[in-house]
Amino acid sequence: MAHQQKTHYDAVSQVLHWVTAIVVIAAFILGPEHFGRLMKQGVDPATRIDIVWHESLGILIMALTLIRLVWVTLRTGSPDFQMAPWMRIAGMLVHVVLWALLLALPFSALFALGSEDIPLTLLGGFRVEQIPLIKSSGIGTLTDWGDVHQFLGDAIVWLAGLHAVAAVYHHMVLKDGVLKAMLPR
Repeated sequence: MAHQQKTHYDAVSQVLHWVTAIVVIAAFILGPEHFGRLMKQGVDPATRIDIVWHESLGILIMALTLIRLVWVTLRTGSPDFQMAPWMRIAGMLVHVVLWALLLALPFSALFALGSEDIPLTLLGGFRVEQIPLIKSSGIGTLTDWGDVHQFLGDAIVWLAGLHAVAAVYHHMVLKDGVLKAMLPR
C-alpha cells in the first residue's frame, strides 16, 4: 500500500490555531493604551471593561497555548510540503518565535501586574489581588514588565501578520496547499 502524503492538519489543530489567532487579535485590540499610567493614577482595573476583557483573553491565550502544546505532542503528524530550504527554515523560525511569544506574553503580563501590585481582573468578577511570589522574588525589579509586555504584544501582531502574508503567498503564488492545510476540507 502506497504512503499517502498528509495534506491537512487535523480538525483539532485547525480549531485551536484559528481560535488562538482570533483571541490574540481581540486581546491586542482591547489592550488599553497607557495601562500602567492608568493604574498609577489609581484607576481600578475592574472599572475598565477593556482591561477586564484584555486580561481574560490573555489567560485564555495561555490556556489555549498550553493545550496546543499538549496536542502537538499527541497528534499523529502534520503536513509536509516541498519547498526551498530557506523557506522551510524561515517557516520553522517564525513558528518557534510565535510559540515563544504565545507563552511569554501572558507571563510578562503576570510579571507586570505582580511587580506593580495591580490586581488581575477577569470576566465574571474574578479578581486576584496579588500575584504571589513575583514582587518578593526579585523578578519584578528586573525590568519594566509593562514595557516588555507591550513590546511582545506588538511583536506577535507583526509576526502573525507576516505569517499570514506568507500563507497567502503560498496560496496565491506557489499554489502549494500550505494555506489549505490549515483550512477545513
